[in-house]
Amino acid sequence: MLSRRKVMLGGLALAMMPSAALANKRKFRLNPKYLPQSVRLTGYAVGTIVIDPRKRFLYLVESPGRARRYGVGVGRAGLAFRGGAVIGSKAKWPRWTPTKNMIKRNPKYRKFANGVPGGPGNPLGARALYLYRNGRDTMFRIHGTTQPRSIGRAVSNGCIRMLNSHVKDLYRRVPKGARVVVI
Repeated sequence: MLSRRKVMLGGLALAMMPSAALANKRKFRLNPKYLPQSVRLTGYAVGTIVIDPRKRFLYLVESPGRARRYGVGVGRAGLAFRGGAVIGSKAKWPRWTPTKNMIKRNPKYRKFANGVPGGPGNPLGARALYLYRNGRDTMFRIHGTTQPRSIGRAVSNGCIRMLNSHVKDLYRRVPKGARVVVI
C-alpha cells in the first residue's frame, strides 16, 4: 500500500537522480538544419537524388534549380558509397540481413545472419530504397533508422540513414529507376 512517506521518498530519490540518467529520457530533437526544406540546387535533372556525405544532406531535385533537402546519417570513413546508382527496388518495412563484410568487421552481427524481419525494431526502419549499379544490387541503401541521433553523423556501415518520417516522404516521391549521385 502506498503511504505518504513512500511517495515523498520516491520524489526525493527522483530529484536526486543524476542528470545523466535523466538525459536518456529526454525527447530527441533534430537539429533544424536537418529538417526537410526547399533549397536551391543546380546542375542535376529533375528526379535525381543527390547525396552530399560531407554536409550530411540528401537532395531530391524537384524542379530546375530547386530541391527538397533532408538531413542524413552517412557511412563511417572507408565505408561510404561513392559515385552513381539507380533505385533498383523499394521496400516498405524491409527485411535486414547484415552483409558478410559487416559480420567480418563486427562479429556481433553474426546473430542476425539469417536476417531480421521488417518492423519498428528493424535497423532499416520504415522504408528502404535499394541502390543498383549496372543492374546489380550494391548492398547499399537509403533507409530509415531506429537511431534518430545518428542523423548528421558518419556512423553507418555505408548506407544513407534518414528519420523514418523523412524516408517515408522520400519513398513516395521517388520512382524505381531514379538516378542517385553521391558527390
